[in-house]
Amino acid sequence: MESGGYAVKKITDFDRVDGEVAKYASDVKIVIDEATNRRLRRLIDRRVLAIMIFTYFLQALDKGTLSFASIMGIQKDTKLHGQQYSWLTTCIYIAILIVEYPTNWIIQRVPIAKYLSINIMLWGMTLMCHAACKNFTSLVTVRTLLGIFEACCQPSFILLSSMWYLREEQAATVSYWYMMNGAQQVVGGLLAYCFTLLHRGPLKSWQALFISYGGVAILWGLFVMYWMPDSPMRAKCFSEEDKHLMVERVRVNQTGIQNRRFRKEQMWEAFKDHQTWCYCGIAIFTTLPTSGLGAFANIIITGFKFTVLQTQLLAMVLGFYIIIVLLSSVWLVKKYHQNLLVMLAFVIPSFIGTIVLMTVVNHDKATQVGLLISYYITLSFWSAQTLSLSMISRNIAGQTKKSTVVATNFVAWAVGNAIGPQVFLTWNAPRYFIAFAVHLVCYSLLVVVILYLRWYLRHENSKREALVQAGIQEANDRQYVHAFEDLTDKENPNFRYVF
Repeated sequence: MESGGYAVKKITDFDRVDGEVAKYASDVKIVIDEATNRRLRRLIDRRVLAIMIFTYFLQALDKGTLSFASIMGIQKDTKLHGQQYSWLTTCIYIAILIVEYPTNWIIQRVPIAKYLSINIMLWGMTLMCHAACKNFTSLVTVRTLLGIFEACCQPSFILLSSMWYLREEQAATVSYWYMMNGAQQVVGGLLAYCFTLLHRGPLKSWQALFISYGGVAILWGLFVMYWMPDSPMRAKCFSEEDKHLMVERVRVNQTGIQNRRFRKEQMWEAFKDHQTWCYCGIAIFTTLPTSGLGAFANIIITGFKFTVLQTQLLAMVLGFYIIIVLLSSVWLVKKYHQNLLVMLAFVIPSFIGTIVLMTVVNHDKATQVGLLISYYITLSFWSAQTLSLSMISRNIAGQTKKSTVVATNFVAWAVGNAIGPQVFLTWNAPRYFIAFAVHLVCYSLLVVVILYLRWYLRHENSKREALVQAGIQEANDRQYVHAFEDLTDKENPNFRYVF
């Protein structure tokens, strides 16, 4: 039977459902009471969210070591000059740019937790190798390898968030692990301060920093392999009944759990979807400022005439501010259910902070503090980056399509990160007018993309509601019969977008 161009099917087509998922999925929605749902959420948080949070903390800490090492003598000891320091950040993202599509292809087909743990151990080993570097060439080599091994982290977390968590939980889930960028500034600043006090022994302070962080990453990778389940279906740590309920609780997402079959038509749909390129735009226009501000954070703060030790400690305040921004954006989204409007609100302080940095001259203690605060608030746009990632996990359905969109998004993310440090020109220090002017352009384009994405998603939802009014049964299916059939968001008329 056909209705409005959509085949009306009242049962699940298990030929399209992944074999492992099919063993635990029912034909129709199973109602899970609130107490059971909270119990399942606690189990998942302990085994999955805790791993994602600390893993991302380690990755952020590992990437941030170069920024701290930049004022601990690494540039002098390895004879860096000109734009060479900038290239040490850029080369990481060029590596990610190259390996992102192969990495996402692998993630869709292998046990995700095991793959993640192996890469964590490899990047720990690579980090330790930084201590042996004597020149620019050796540093570029290990930084490139670091990018290759860290490339799987964020894409894995996007897929894990959609695999284990309800759509209304995913904004908070993504923000919890993403705010570790702020936590690493706090902890990293304190640890870097401690390492700076090392003046004796065979190792320089920056070498001890890299060796210590690398060793911790290797040990953590071993723990991840032991503790984290690959999927609800393969989780030996949970009972069979709980695994069944964990699969069923995410039925309402309609974004699936896993499917290892590559569907060419979904890949092409991803490239033709306006959402894909809007998320890419958000990625580029947020990461381009982020990477430069991150790599040059301590150099910029030192330029405000703070001492090296003061700079290390002031970086901790920046970390607290990032955490506050991300937590408050999640709270606002949860309260008002307006993801894109919240993004817009948090871009405004970034405009203000950047304009102040470009126009105010540092001539006394008051302006010194004012410039520091202005630098902090420029990072407000991070909420847009975080909420955008959570929207990908919530708004893109179909496993091949999701993998394609995630890969494309992180290619854009890598492009922004690769370009970011390059706009901080050595001859333009310490005010970096050119870099901050580029950032203002990015914020302006970010506003345009966010407004267009909001219009587009509202328009798509209105078309689905028109199908309901026309009597199309599959556009109003409260049993979510086809939730695990690996349908894309466009193929499923019952899907509604979050904006």
